[in-house]
Amino acid sequence: MPAQFLLNVFIAVLWTLISDEDELKFTTLVMGYLVGVVIVFLMHRFFGERFYLSRFFALIKMLFIFHVELFHSSVFVIKHILRPKIQIKPGIFKYETDLRGDWEITALALLLTLTPGSVVMEVTPEGDAFYIHAMDVEESKVMLLRSLDKFEKAIMGVTR
Repeated sequence: MPAQFLLNVFIAVLWTLISDEDELKFTTLVMGYLVGVVIVFLMHRFFGERFYLSRFFALIKMLFIFHVELFHSSVFVIKHILRPKIQIKPGIFKYETDLRGDWEITALALLLTLTPGSVVMEVTPEGDAFYIHAMDVEESKVMLLRSLDKFEKAIMGVTR
């Protein structure tokens, strides 16, 4: 990945130096960078790894998924709060994950904890399962499992 980025910067600087202008302009450098992105994208299979900007786009997608899930879970919690009589059944359940590595497990735990209505209580020592406390297990477990699946796929898109 660093080689792709450095090649892209080299193309941008070369584009700026070769352009027939009286003075250096930032817009010319940006245009050279965009031309470099196209060239590196067309050549990325020769580097033996995926295109370096794909992780950036996967990160943007993960942040978008988090915001959508944050909105849905906030609406769910607000509905429970505004009911005249609170009828929730809190509980704890175990969730097995396919994620490996400290960064992936920490990211999933933080993304889930930041969404209202659920908290990661503990991660197993092996790092393959979470113990999750849900505000209302009967209603929210399906929603939580759906969110966890989306978060897992998004994290794998960024890290792998």
